[in-house]
Amino acid sequence: MKAQAQGLRAWLQDERPRSRRQAALGRLYLGARGFARNRLALLGLAIVLALVLLAALAPLLAPASPTAGDLAARLQPPSAAHWLGTDGQGRDILSRLLWGARITLAVVALVAVLAAPIGLLVGTVSGYAGGWVDAVLMRLTDLFLAFPRLILALAFVAALGPGLINAVIAIAITSWPPYARIARAETLGLRQADYISAVRLLGAGPWRIVLRHIMPLCLSSVIVRVTLDMAGIILTAAGLGFLGLGAQPPSPEWGAMIAGGRAYVIDQWWVAAAPGAAIFIVSLGFNLLGDGLRDALDPKATGS
Repeated sequence: MKAQAQGLRAWLQDERPRSRRQAALGRLYLGARGFARNRLALLGLAIVLALVLLAALAPLLAPASPTAGDLAARLQPPSAAHWLGTDGQGRDILSRLLWGARITLAVVALVAVLAAPIGLLVGTVSGYAGGWVDAVLMRLTDLFLAFPRLILALAFVAALGPGLINAVIAIAITSWPPYARIARAETLGLRQADYISAVRLLGAGPWRIVLRHIMPLCLSSVIVRVTLDMAGIILTAAGLGFLGLGAQPPSPEWGAMIAGGRAYVIDQWWVAAAPGAAIFIVSLGFNLLGDGLRDALDPKATGS
């Protein structure tokens, strides 16, 4: 078994891979080794995995309903009956945090699924086409980048109307420009590469070159940027919820929970502190994970 493991490692680290599969698995192996040596990245991964696990098990772990209140138990401090206390309507804060984790993950996943492909497509097409196509797409990108994300999201939500789905659409619309910039920068360096010229000489059209040969090479940089942007997405969603433009009551959205607890922030601090701490910890986890992925996927890194 030890000899087999050593042989597999040698195969994965071969500097002259004999197939695309061996090359892809080798890059994955070296990236995983580099990631595993980064303790902060592992901490971030643990936080994100814990968030996913708690959200998945929320129906089993939550000690009470996240929406049903009990005025007789309102504003109780943390205790054995209510580990994180209760809010102004007597709802268990721990239960609301667990169910709210599902909303947070849904927002993050939907925004990533909507915004990242748009930015990747715009950036690669702009960088490969050049000329007036590049000028038009990049000026459109600059127009979105000229406004702070939260302000622009507020404008779109105000036009679309309050609600979780509209908040996701608004955040996605404001999130794609950085991905387009990264993909364009990568494409400008790739479009003159020898293998792209060879593919072009073999008769491949522009769309095939962009979709099959350039986009996959830009994907790792975009994934890293998406992971780093998760914290910003969470904060933007929480900001919209705090202002009443995101998920609507009685939905246990973390930003809305902070808004509901601001009236009690001096005497009953736990009402706003618990969701605030949850946002902080999850945002920290995504940032640490993104930093680790950036280091692990950096093609210029050596000694991995």
